[in-house]
Amino acid sequence: MVNDANTEMQIVSALFIDEIDLRPVPGPSTRIDLKGIQFSAAAPSPVPLTWAPHLCVIVRCPEAAAGQGVLEVTFHRGEEQIARNVQPFDVEPGKFTYRLVRAELEFEDYGTIEARCRIGHGPYTAVPYTLLPPVED
Repeated sequence: MVNDANTEMQIVSALFIDEIDLRPVPGPSTRIDLKGIQFSAAAPSPVPLTWAPHLCVIVRCPEAAAGQGVLEVTFHRGEEQIARNVQPFDVEPGKFTYRLVRAELEFEDYGTIEARCRIGHGPYTAVPYTLLPPVED
């Protein structure tokens, strides 16, 4: 297989979200409603704690691609890998699919982690997420 953008699956979007809704519209077509897109959140309690944000990764499969892939998401604090999720998937050529990734991340202190998403051995799409101190009333 030729390794170019016309035959390789691509990550279209990778975002931390609260909710995802799919709805059909005339065409036939589908709308993806992402709600609560976020890059940070206030912790519900002081650290240490376990936090599990939802990451939504949307993938495009070009017409010339095979339609099978493996999504790998690694979570990093600095250069240290703290979690990993691997999911095989199938998608019809010419279509899109999405995968939800939920890692349970241990936080000993507030700060930023980075989700590094890729398909197979392709390039990474990096998405930061920062856990902030709790909001005081």
